[in-house]
Amino acid sequence: MYNRSYGKAILFCGLALAVLVAGCAKKAAAPPPALPPTPTPAPARPTVTLQASSTFIQKGESVTLSWSSTNATELTLDPGIGRVAPEGSTSVALAESTTYTITATGPGGKADASARITVSAPAVSPQTRPSETMEEMFLKNVHDAFFDLDKSDLRADARDALAKTAEFLRSYPQIKVTIEGHCDERGSTEYNLGLGERRAQATRQFLISLGVAAERMETVSYGKEKPFCITHDEDCWQKNRRAHFVMAK
Repeated sequence: MYNRSYGKAILFCGLALAVLVAGCAKKAAAPPPALPPTPTPAPARPTVTLQASSTFIQKGESVTLSWSSTNATELTLDPGIGRVAPEGSTSVALAESTTYTITATGPGGKADASARITVSAPAVSPQTRPSETMEEMFLKNVHDAFFDLDKSDLRADARDALAKTAEFLRSYPQIKVTIEGHCDERGSTEYNLGLGERRAQATRQFLISLGVAAERMETVSYGKEKPFCITHDEDCWQKNRRAHFVMAK
């Protein structure tokens, strides 16, 4: 009887231990919570720069274009050059003013940069036309700069015109000029006088940067008081928005 009771006790303890172990095993088998997926970062946008060794040259001279980029898989330099390396330089000889644009393409999109080279005509030789008077040569070779509405910054066509004017003035250092600032008829007299002065000063500073001595140039603003054209339309207004050159006596 003692052995039977003892055996039952051992059996009961064994069953209890098995249940306890099974419960612990079930808890240990529970999977950990899933982590959210890591977002993929967006590709970096390309960057590109383009520089010219000189932005004003004589016809037939060469200029070096240099560029660099980041995050780009393809670069194209136009006009006329085509695909290029991510970083480099090339020399070009120009017969006329040209704007070069480089376009960088990559997984993150596109980027571009530009550089304009202005080509000036050869300097005017004093012996080219001995029959011409100085006034005739001045009128032929000195070009006005034209402006957008309410603007005094120089457009690309104005820079090209002034580059030719600078060539002539450097060839004839004895010539002095007055730069007149003009505006169209819209706006008040006071406003246009100030705008005309800013246009004349912007023109003078640009010519100084091209090697024309500052003391050879004076400025005056006429605002809208001395129009070159008197019809009331945009074509006429554009003719009046200018920096005009007069040879000083």
